[in-house]
Amino acid sequence: MFVNGKKVESVQINCDDSADFRKLYDATYTTLFKVCYRIVEDEEAAEDLVHDSFIKANEKHMVFPTMDDAKFWLICVVRNASLNFAKKRLREAKAYHKALYEGRQHIESGEVDLLKGESVRLTREAINKLSPNLREVVILREYADMNYKDIGKALGITEGNVKVRIFRAREQLVKILGEEDVYLS
Repeated sequence: MFVNGKKVESVQINCDDSADFRKLYDATYTTLFKVCYRIVEDEEAAEDLVHDSFIKANEKHMVFPTMDDAKFWLICVVRNASLNFAKKRLREAKAYHKALYEGRQHIESGEVDLLKGESVRLTREAINKLSPNLREVVILREYADMNYKDIGKALGITEGNVKVRIFRAREQLVKILGEEDVYLS
């Protein structure tokens, strides 16, 4: 083979030949390991993936025209194997996270739902214990989302009177619910 007009001997690399394979291994291992390690960020996994790539070259009885061709082929194989490994590890981590935390959130959600349901029941009971004029302003304010002015118009009372009734209703609700642990979110 001629390069720049000079005769250069072509050094063929045969992966079945143990001497060629040893030369290939010694010449490329460090580079392949660095490439792999940067992708997978795990020393043991990088070593395994690089060794698997050499095994693949040997099992396929690869013959390369030059050492560079062998090196580039191995870099490609290592890169692809590393990316596949990284994707698999990410999928496994997501699945683990999902199984661990979503299951827990569901349990917590059930507990929260139970607490909310109990709190709603206790709050309704407490509101029903209020006098009718206090109960109606609380219901209009908290359940109908009406403002003080609109409540006053609806009940035929002043806005100031609405504020006073709501204040008194809340005080009484605190007394009624005070000793109980009520979960309100």
